[in-house]
Amino acid sequence: MTISKDTAAVRVRELGKCYQIYDQPQDRLKQSLLPRLSRVLGRQSRDYFHEFWALRNVSFDIGHGETVGIIGRNGSGKSTLLQIICGTLTPTLGEVQVEGRVAALLELGAGFNPEFTGRENVYLNARVLGLSRDEIDQRFDAIAEFADIGQFVEQPTKTYSSGMVVRLAFSVAINVDPEILIVDEALAVGDERFQRKCYSRIEEIKANGATVLFVSHSGAAVIELCDRAILLDDGMQLAMGTPKQIVGRYHRLLYATPEQRSDVRNGILAEAGTLLLAPLTDAPAATPSDKPAAVENDMEESFDPSMAPSSTMDYAPKGVEIAEPALTTLSGEPVNNLRRGRSYIYRYEVRFSAAASNVRFGMMIKTVAGVDLGGATSAATSAGALASVPAGAVYSVDFRFDCRLNAGIYFLNAGVLGTGEDGAETFLHRRLDAAMFRVLPEAGDTATGPVFFDCVAQIAPLGGARLP
Repeated sequence: MTISKDTAAVRVRELGKCYQIYDQPQDRLKQSLLPRLSRVLGRQSRDYFHEFWALRNVSFDIGHGETVGIIGRNGSGKSTLLQIICGTLTPTLGEVQVEGRVAALLELGAGFNPEFTGRENVYLNARVLGLSRDEIDQRFDAIAEFADIGQFVEQPTKTYSSGMVVRLAFSVAINVDPEILIVDEALAVGDERFQRKCYSRIEEIKANGATVLFVSHSGAAVIELCDRAILLDDGMQLAMGTPKQIVGRYHRLLYATPEQRSDVRNGILAEAGTLLLAPLTDAPAATPSDKPAAVENDMEESFDPSMAPSSTMDYAPKGVEIAEPALTTLSGEPVNNLRRGRSYIYRYEVRFSAAASNVRFGMMIKTVAGVDLGGATSAATSAGALASVPAGAVYSVDFRFDCRLNAGIYFLNAGVLGTGEDGAETFLHRRLDAAMFRVLPEAGDTATGPVFFDCVAQIAPLGGARLP
């Protein structure tokens, strides 16, 4: 199919999906008969159901070649939205326009016939996805190799484990060269090796120009894979922006108490108009006097008061507040321009306005894109936590770390864990992007990526070849 580059790959306008919910099975029969009878008799009719809106007034465009993440709490409408885009559900209101061959990784294996062999189900599913018999013949070996289920491909799928079914279904869907790929929590299939193979294949599909819609509860996966993200909650579209912005707001909503959730949701809606205009990074703007990287190795660690994150975001506090996050040298001097290979202290205060139990403290270092690089907690498990902390207590928390990062801008999170009212461990307070720092460049540095590995390249000629 030829797609016009002047149009969106997916266009959603004022989309709504309403379900009729019946309290009792007989109410469904009453609804089908009694309102019609009342109208015939000239009487006022009544409904025997109540409405549940799974989606309300959702609108967005997704461009060709764009990867967009859809994130939200359970029951927010993510899967309903994807099913409408795929055409397996009909919307109550609004419209959806889709241009291109769609491969959907929704309920993987749902279309498999358990009496058919894996091979027969591959041909069946691939035909449904639009491939001809010859195209399936050409791709079957690649599909079977990717699924990696061995000779089971010739056995009835009723003999498969659930993991084998979804691996084979995943392999079919991503080997049809989709122009639009829709993924709903499908990357949790298989072991770590297979999951990495799935991510790699999706990255390849992205590189070939396909449009990808990606639903996940994993904020890190959305940040890593997506260009933009959409936050849904209670069927409403709260915000669209960069993955880092949206994941931060999702976490703020996720960890809010039920009493706080309405205020948090309203706050996110109020911020939504500014998200697309926000900068992608909090890196300070360059000035004409900035030195080029090749001669910056004489720069020393220092403190720049203008380097402060504008992306700081707080979870709703539960009787605990994190304050005064800062970086210092080992001697206690403030610093946010760091040198690789030296040690520093990340410090913050924790103020308890209510008593807490099983308290642990944590930190995390993240990239500008929001990818977690590593962190630490004050105790490995709740067994090593502070058993009880009284109201009014104030703690100073220090994390000493060796800077093993390459030149660039990085962010620090801070978090306090404790036992909630339900007896489960939860965040009592958390601050995303609580502080930021820069790692200064080294002259002639050949290291790549954010994390420093002490690697040295050695090159030698073989077989009489000469180096230039």
